Amino acid sequence: LEELIAIKLESAARFITHKLSGFSIWKSLHYVCREAVLMFALSSTRSLNDAASFLGINQNDFKENLKKFNISLDKDE
Repeated sequence: LEELIAIKLESAARFITHKLSGFSIWKSLHYVCREAVLMFALSSTRSLNDAASFLGINQNDFKENLKKFNISLDKDE
């Protein structure tokens, strides 16, 4: 997982021609990782209950986090 994150960061750095100053990646990392895990849980399970169970949280907490991270349940978006 760490190597994949490093590759994605390197790719992003190349895209913006290595102008990385001004980005607070360290402070944002917690939120970026949680959003990614929420999206993975949604895409790899069959129901909200399964996704919440996969993450070890209850369904209400899962829904609150979806709202917090502005993640839509609509597959068309």
